[in-house]
Amino acid sequence: MGVMTRTEALLGELIALPTVSADSNRLLIDRAADWLEHFGARCEIMADETGAKANLWATFGPEVDDGLVLSGHTDVVPAEEPGWTTDPFVMAERDDRLYGRGTCDMKGFIACVLGMAPEIAAWDLKRPVHVALTYDEEVGCYGARALVDTLARQGLRPGMALLGEPTLMKVIDGHKGCCEYTTHFHGLEGHGSAPDRGVNAAVYATRYVTRLMEVEARLRGQAPEASPFTPPWTTINIGRMVAGAARNVIAGQAEIEWEMRPVQPRDALEVLAEMDRYAVELMAEMQVVHPGAHVLREVVGEVAGLMPEDGNRMAQMACALTGSNGCEVVSFGTEAGLFQSLGTQCVVCGPGSIEQAHRADEYLARSELRACLDMLQGMQRYMI
Repeated sequence: MGVMTRTEALLGELIALPTVSADSNRLLIDRAADWLEHFGARCEIMADETGAKANLWATFGPEVDDGLVLSGHTDVVPAEEPGWTTDPFVMAERDDRLYGRGTCDMKGFIACVLGMAPEIAAWDLKRPVHVALTYDEEVGCYGARALVDTLARQGLRPGMALLGEPTLMKVIDGHKGCCEYTTHFHGLEGHGSAPDRGVNAAVYATRYVTRLMEVEARLRGQAPEASPFTPPWTTINIGRMVAGAARNVIAGQAEIEWEMRPVQPRDALEVLAEMDRYAVELMAEMQVVHPGAHVLREVVGEVAGLMPEDGNRMAQMACALTGSNGCEVVSFGTEAGLFQSLGTQCVVCGPGSIEQAHRADEYLARSELRACLDMLQGMQRYMI
């Protein structure tokens, strides 16, 4: 069986395992581990505290540093959007495209890596090739964070990492961070005719949002001169606000769901420090009326950005193998910044378009699958 045929068959298997972030990914992890072990990889399954989710760390070649990581997340978003013309968890072929939830984000890349296992096993590797499959990227990169922490504790320092998120095989060496929060406001309900007897959480939440927008306006003028991103500054977005029970009731509860996409780590630290100070000020006002009132910022997820760096060997290799003239940057986040925190040189490059992700009739063109396999096959000369 040729590598393309094998990869398509594996992709069909992966799509049939509906690893939505809210559910377990263990069937996929166990299947991938069995497959890789069959071809000689040494596999370690790292389960979370529930046992329902796990990362997979597999290694071909010698146990030395400076290896290459091929990394992908196993979870997908729910397939609840209207407009699906086929079963999202049964791969369908049409017009040289492969349809199904996760085809491009990002089981297509995982299928390519698994499909290459027999070839990688036959390489006379001087440095290891690692396969990293993670859980819960879509909801906060929790799996990758746990994996990177484990690698750091074990003293493992891979030299390079390729994260196969959908980029149309363009080589990405930088992206913004993504920090997601929910800020909760607990006030005191009361009748709307007596506002001085309650603590209106909606009012304080509105003031908090106003301050966030003032901070965002200031950040627009603080973009680093050489920022390669679009827009070049750290952005803040208010995604959702919920408050109160009825128009004639003082809102006792409110919450704001918001995100920040920093272009540099210090921006995130400064924003959080300012907003936490402001929350203390608001809380002091609220507690004059109701001592039990409080404001709490909940961390939903904090994903490090990927910072472009000179002398990035992974970028040089990926550009040579894809024929790219150079690297690009994007504003969406990935797990790459977590691997970079280990001192690993990273790029994001994979089959499919981010425009097809998280939408009905998600698909991956066969030409993208072939291009990814060509890149992976070309890595042999860099690793032997």
